[in-house]
Amino acid sequence: MIFISLFFFGFFFSFAGSITPSMLNMTALKISLEKGIEATKKYALGVSLVAIPQVVIAVILTKYVAENPTILETLEKVGIVVFIGLSYYFFTESKKEKVKETGRPSKKEKPFLTGVTLSFLNMFAIPFFCAIIVTLDIFKLFSFDVLPILFFILGSVIGTFCILFLYGKFAKSIQQKTGKLTKDINIVLSVLTALVALISFTKLFI
Repeated sequence: MIFISLFFFGFFFSFAGSITPSMLNMTALKISLEKGIEATKKYALGVSLVAIPQVVIAVILTKYVAENPTILETLEKVGIVVFIGLSYYFFTESKKEKVKETGRPSKKEKPFLTGVTLSFLNMFAIPFFCAIIVTLDIFKLFSFDVLPILFFILGSVIGTFCILFLYGKFAKSIQQKTGKLTKDINIVLSVLTALVALISFTKLFI
């Protein structure tokens, strides 16, 4: 029973945690609109696979986080720098859209590698999984045995893939409903990543 419940928790929290607009799902939207659903699947797979080491690290850190909370603080500080860099990257990418419209060929990006890279740079995934594991453990709903952890990881991977796939699947519908919001996805991504960095900075230093 613990296997099924941990699979469900992994799926649910990974899925629900990515429903609201974020760097990862807005990138899935962007890739779907520009390259189609097949490219989105590759991107989602890349993001999802990185969830495996992220959950494993979260499990390891959870045992020590109560005694040494500075571990998470360090990760968040690194994450702030990463998100500032990503905000600048997406802003510069939005400038390149005008170049693409002139007919000049653009670099071919590989969706799978894009997914792996952005997911790897998402430093807040580990604290997110740590919080879930700690909460589940408090209510005696988590097990640190190998098999239960594997089922939790499997659920997390599938949940992440599903929400990103759905963003790609309904990209056109989302674009129609949000109008100008998704007209320039790179600007949206730049603002989102900048906001995450600002909120994290405020939380840590103010």
